[in-house]
Amino acid sequence: MISNANKNPDGGDRPETTADAFLGGRIDVVQYKAGHRAGSDAVFLAAAVPAKGGESVLDAGAGAGTAGLCVLARVPEANVTAVEIDEAQCALAKTNAVRNGFEARFRAIAADLTAPSKVLGQAGLIREGYDHVMANPPFYAEGSVRAAPDASRAAAHVMPQGELERWIRFLATMAAPKGSLTLIHRAGQLGSLLEALKDRFGDLAIFPLFPRPEAPAGRVIVRGRKNSRAGLRVLPGLVLHEAGGAYTKEAEAVLRGGTALSLDGSRV
Repeated sequence: MISNANKNPDGGDRPETTADAFLGGRIDVVQYKAGHRAGSDAVFLAAAVPAKGGESVLDAGAGAGTAGLCVLARVPEANVTAVEIDEAQCALAKTNAVRNGFEARFRAIAADLTAPSKVLGQAGLIREGYDHVMANPPFYAEGSVRAAPDASRAAAHVMPQGELERWIRFLATMAAPKGSLTLIHRAGQLGSLLEALKDRFGDLAIFPLFPRPEAPAGRVIVRGRKNSRAGLRVLPGLVLHEAGGAYTKEAEAVLRGGTALSLDGSRV
């Protein structure tokens, strides 16, 4: 990710933004300088979504739309619906779709994904209407870490008790029959994540992301299929950094080359 700061030109109270390049410059995303900001997690999440041309993808908790835009850059003729509770972030997502020429294939909806189904339907979300659902949920349970002073950043990183279950329920409700689910989360939360997925998604593939050789995984990508009875597979995963700190060539291929992750250890 390459970032350039943009000050508010009229000197008003609007927060400052940065213009950040993803996928080696194929995507240019405006984000708030303070608060929640997308980074490599969004790119790896998007790379693992098995979407094909003409299929629909739902991005839950989409922020400024980075992950969805990365999907659109990789998959011609796919369509993305982004759901984001923060109206300012949702507005940025719409701006970013136009900025990257994807407005015809990208829709952003400001909604609380834990709201009742009737409310979500009124907002424009379609029950069992998406071939693929994806999310980068808040990583920390409420009370386990000190919340950030910035409200939007805190909401993006800290999840109230029981909230993960509600996120998974929402994703299961929105996924089409046999639709795919792709999540990225902290490796330490894998147990809670698998418990929430139980009886909703099967054929689960666990793809660890290792920060460097010989280090424990920091993140895991989890992919599954709605209502599948197939079992769980733990895959070799991906090492992100060489011992000296540079990205591995495999990580570079995803982050800058826009290569997909097949979640079987190969890249397509």
